[in-house]
Amino acid sequence: MIRINLLPHREEARKARREQFFVLAGLVVALAVLVAFGVYSLIDGQIAAQEEKNNFLKQEIASLDKELDQIKRLKEQTQALLARKQVIEDLQRDRGETVYLLSELVKQVPEGAYLTSVKQEGLAISVTGYAQSNARISALMRNIDGSPWLEEPQLIESKAVALNGRRVNEFGMKFGLTRAAPEGEVK
Repeated sequence: MIRINLLPHREEARKARREQFFVLAGLVVALAVLVAFGVYSLIDGQIAAQEEKNNFLKQEIASLDKELDQIKRLKEQTQALLARKQVIEDLQRDRGETVYLLSELVKQVPEGAYLTSVKQEGLAISVTGYAQSNARISALMRNIDGSPWLEEPQLIESKAVALNGRRVNEFGMKFGLTRAAPEGEVK
């Protein structure tokens, strides 16, 4: 029988497999490093792109905020101008109220009654005066109630007094002035 020593051959095969293992392990480690670097580069690129988008959006939001402030200021100016316009229109509409009031009072005060004072606060009118009798005061109230410019008469007080040796009734009354309808508007 022939004896062959296979140990060196086995030893060389082991050595070759070991070298192959280390080469493959090195390649796997290198591949893993490349994959990790690729993933890191990809994520870093996405983060950079998102930060760029965020910065762009911040700039756009800042410019829109400026525009909104300008719009808000314009709206405030518009409201102020509209308020001024409304005041002017109200003054224009109400400028004839005193004329209507005095004209109506002349028409509605019956004979035997006269007014000593007329006060106007907005649309509320208060008058004081003298009348020969309570019937004259009642007639004045009926006349005011029937007037198109005057409304809701309320007698505050009526008392008998002596004036120049004659007995008369002193009275106080309140009523409202009907606001004139703007032109083109129907009551």
